Amino acid sequence: MGLIYLNGELVPTEDAKISVYDHGLLYGDGIFEGIRVYNGHVFNLDRHIERLFNSAKVIGLKLPLSHAEIKDAVKKTVKANDIVDPYIRLVVTRGVGNLGLDPRKCANPQIIIIVDKIQLYSEELYKKGLDTVIVPTIRNHYEALNPRVKSLNYLNNIMAKIECVNVNKDEAIMLNKDGYVAECTGDNIFIIKDSELLTPPMSAGILVGITRNEVIRLAKEMEITVREEALTRYDLYTADECFLTGTAAQIISVVTIDGRTISTGKPGEITIKLLEAYRKLIYSYTGDE
Repeated sequence: MGLIYLNGELVPTEDAKISVYDHGLLYGDGIFEGIRVYNGHVFNLDRHIERLFNSAKVIGLKLPLSHAEIKDAVKKTVKANDIVDPYIRLVVTRGVGNLGLDPRKCANPQIIIIVDKIQLYSEELYKKGLDTVIVPTIRNHYEALNPRVKSLNYLNNIMAKIECVNVNKDEAIMLNKDGYVAECTGDNIFIIKDSELLTPPMSAGILVGITRNEVIRLAKEMEITVREEALTRYDLYTADECFLTGTAAQIISVVTIDGRTISTGKPGEITIKLLEAYRKLIYSYTGDE
C-alpha cells in the first residue's frame, strides 16, 4: 500500500484517518487540487498551489502551511510513493468542529496528499471519442458557489454525472442558468468551428482549468485563432470538432452530443494536433518544481 501525507506525517494508506467530526466530511467544507507528475516532475505545481490558495481565500479558510511548505510536502509525498507518472490529490479540510455549520468552531485544517494512479477514460475512448449528453442539472450559479473554487462539495457535478450514466453516456455537458454551455462534470469544453478554437468564458460559470489555459496557449503558438465566447447547444451540435480538457483527462475528443454526430464522428484533425502538442509538452517538462 502507498503512503499518504497527513498533517506533516507520511502514514500507510490504511492508517490515514480523520475525525468523523471533520467539516470536510460533514459538510463538504474544504478544497482540493488534482495534479499530475510526468517524468518525475510535478506539472505546473506553482499554478495549482496558487489556485488552492485562491480557493482557500474565497471560502475563508486559512491554510496552516505556506506556498513553499505545501510544495515541499507534495514533492516529498511523490518521492515516497515511487509511482511512475502518478496523479496527486491535494486536499485541505476545514478541520474538526461540532455538528453545527459555524466554521469558527473548527480547529486545525487537515492537509492530505494522496499519490496514486488515475484513468478517467480508456485508451479506446481516446481513439474513438466520447458519446456525451447535455444534462438537466445546471452548473452552480457563481453567486451561490463559484465554480472557480475547487471545493470538496461536488454534488452539483455528481448529479450531472448520474444523469449521463443513467442514459449510458460517457460524459455530461452542463449549461449555466442562462442556458449557455458551461463545462462538463470535471473538464472544460472546446469546439472547433471554421478553423477557430472556441470555449466558454469565465463568466459562463466555469472552473478556469490549468489544462484549459495550456491548450489555449498551445493553440495560439500553432497560429489557431482562439476566442472565449458564450456557446449554445446549436454551436455544439454544428461544431467541426469538439473536445474536453482536464488535468486527469488531458485532451479527449467528443464525437456525439445528444445523439448528434459531430462532423465525421471521429476525433478531428486539430484536436489530434493539440493532443500531440500537449503530450509533447508534458513529457518534456522539466519545470523548477
